[in-house]
Amino acid sequence: MHFREAGGGSARPLVLLHPSPGSGKMLSPLVIAMGATRRTIALDTRGNGDSTPLPIADPEIGDFALATLDALDALGIREFDLFGSHTGASIATETAILAPDRVRHLIIESMGLWSAERRTEYLAKNSPAVAPDDMGSQFNWAWNYCRDQYLFWPWYERTAEARRTIGLPAPEVLHDLVVEVLKALPSYYMSYRAAARYPKRERLPLVRVPALASSCPTDMLIQYLDEVTRLVPGAQRAVIADPETAEGAAVAAAIYARFLDDIAPECLPEHRSKR
Repeated sequence: MHFREAGGGSARPLVLLHPSPGSGKMLSPLVIAMGATRRTIALDTRGNGDSTPLPIADPEIGDFALATLDALDALGIREFDLFGSHTGASIATETAILAPDRVRHLIIESMGLWSAERRTEYLAKNSPAVAPDDMGSQFNWAWNYCRDQYLFWPWYERTAEARRTIGLPAPEVLHDLVVEVLKALPSYYMSYRAAARYPKRERLPLVRVPALASSCPTDMLIQYLDEVTRLVPGAQRAVIADPETAEGAAVAAAIYARFLDDIAPECLPEHRSKR
């Protein structure tokens, strides 16, 4: 399991689990921002980025959670705070349920709560298995697949109704995302599909650690923020800036650090996007 890290000090380590597709590299701005106050570690979840896939044909979120705990055992980390975004939010949630004696705080960033119909559609369309071929068509597929994540939601609904208005990232950012997906081409879809199958509404009420539900105004999953907050017993709520940009990560880190340091809920600021 590959990881990136920054920071140190006496505060508990913070572990970051990234969205799909991609790897912990997508959270590098947040690693740096949070590293200013504590040791911060971003894992490439198994089968993504530079981490090898799990030796299971169809792993579930519980398998990814156990792999997360195994990695932290290998790093000699007993107690830690945990952040997960999108797919990473499902893995982080299950990790906190399985190991409440080790996870001291949980941050659930931008979790989607699908209907049965949406779940079936996602499993069929959202994360296709792609193999290299003699024409190298996987390179063109990966570029369009990653680019369309920014243009439509879901990416495969290329309609006016599904169009996003956030614009494309810098070419260098898109290039990095494409490279991370290509690294894990045979297995990138496994965590995606596990997250789609994960019964979030049933599992979230089982969280027994201090939790913060958050999302960004430009994230398509912010529509589920209030429901996620209600489902987790005693959860706090925060609207942040985009943690995958340097500017947004600095804003998000200030909010997250206060939560991790047990600042009272009414003192948590709320980010408002400028439009």
